[in-house]
Amino acid sequence: RQQFSLRENVLMSLYGADMLRDPSGLAVDEEVPDLQFIERGYLFLAPEQADGQPESILRSNHAVQQEAGATGVRLLNREELRAQFPWMHLDDIALGAFGAKDEGSFDPWAMLQAMKRKALSLGNVTYINGEVRGLTGANGKLTGVTYAPCSRSGPGDTLETLECGTVVNAAGAFGAGVVEMAGAALGRPVAPLPVAPRKRSIFIMHVPDGVPEGAPLIVDPCGVYVRPEGKGARFLCGVSPPADQDPDCRDNDDLDVVQCDLFDEVVWPALYERCEAFGNGKQVACWAGFYDYNTVDQNGIIGPHPDVPNLILCNGFSGHGLQQAPAAGRAVAELVADGQFQAIDLHRFRFERFADGELALERNIV
Repeated sequence: RQQFSLRENVLMSLYGADMLRDPSGLAVDEEVPDLQFIERGYLFLAPEQADGQPESILRSNHAVQQEAGATGVRLLNREELRAQFPWMHLDDIALGAFGAKDEGSFDPWAMLQAMKRKALSLGNVTYINGEVRGLTGANGKLTGVTYAPCSRSGPGDTLETLECGTVVNAAGAFGAGVVEMAGAALGRPVAPLPVAPRKRSIFIMHVPDGVPEGAPLIVDPCGVYVRPEGKGARFLCGVSPPADQDPDCRDNDDLDVVQCDLFDEVVWPALYERCEAFGNGKQVACWAGFYDYNTVDQNGIIGPHPDVPNLILCNGFSGHGLQQAPAAGRAVAELVADGQFQAIDLHRFRFERFADGELALERNIV
């Protein structure tokens, strides 16, 4: 999606959308990968409110998006929304923002495998199946990564060290642990990474009729989202838990329990209020996954760690990581090769922003 309130987020997502629309740059032996990009669009809804604040925020976000080049996003008043989405209840809605172009869904596994295959085809790239156990350092810089080689049964008992000139921390929800390893390797304190693993639960519903399979991803004012998932009248939906019910996770065992109460008490009632057809739906699947949650401003952290000059951070995207992965990867490569951003200026997402008091606050969090 391009519907963000920060210009940098819009630009990163536009970069990713270009790759999804034309993945020929990932071709190997003239075979272009199919990333299953489906442009259904995103629809953000702003409720009618006496002070008009939600509508004002949506209009302000739209102006940022237009200036950044996301010209496919349109503002729709209530009558226009009813004409385009007659199956929804919209009496409480003042305004909607619909991105019919460059917004939708794609196959994340297909994108990952396509990128990996392309990297291997270029040579001088090796993927190691291992679990990082620590870092080594000398003279104020990191010098290597210590890991336990893994097999199908998990990590082994032996340790190996890979020497390196630069370490890139792209460890997702557990990136803070890598920064702690850097401090241990250098024998001195380093500023902690404000990223924590949080659990997010996803639900699949079968809705026999009443909701078109070509519907966009809808973001309700209450935070509930829903979109079609494949064929057969299936819909993917979810919501972020309240802050007081969103603790940090410890390990993979925390994912064994899906937060089904969120579906029963929040998601399903909200969907029914928006469209009665969801009342005939049935939950047919669910799972939980990790969310690399930036605990300060819920945006990506990209750039060198101020206390460890050869540790490049790429963490804390708080839910937009996959769609912004192409741009984030490009940015990190530029930092390693050139020492500065080239394609998109992402200085705003530097680690130092926390100490400088220049937070990158995003108003369009899903």
